Amino acid sequence: MVLPIPFSLTLHFAGVVEVDVKSAAGRRGLRLPDQLFDLLKAHKEVQDKEQEIAGNLWQGGDWMFTQPNGKPVDPRTDAYEWKALLAEAGVRDARLHDARHTAATVLLLLGVPERTAMEFMGWSNSKMAARYQHVTAAMRDDVASRVNGFLWKPA
Repeated sequence: MVLPIPFSLTLHFAGVVEVDVKSAAGRRGLRLPDQLFDLLKAHKEVQDKEQEIAGNLWQGGDWMFTQPNGKPVDPRTDAYEWKALLAEAGVRDARLHDARHTAATVLLLLGVPERTAMEFMGWSNSKMAARYQHVTAAMRDDVASRVNGFLWKPA
């Protein structure tokens, strides 16, 4: 399943507004894992029922995540709910934006080539990989072990 990403939302003094993505690389189709696609499909079915119940009170467009009246979710509410979710899961506090760092680091851990990671994350240049992907302790340990095995091969 490929999810098109033609624009993004931002908080403006007039409310939540639709804006162009930051770069041409950001305007992309995002290929989703099957399990995530299934979750989003189930979410869409619930949302369709909400729209039916709301009737002419529905004010939304074709948003994936909405308020019960169809309007886009306010980023402040989204951030609040994110923090509540982290607390409930017993995970350290972090900004919602930090999830992008986590996603980028997972791509690094999986050995995804930089060019592929750039396209997946919507980055226009490799400087973004340096900013978002973080070397983990396990990665450092793996390098040390591989160097050890290379230099001091068992006889």
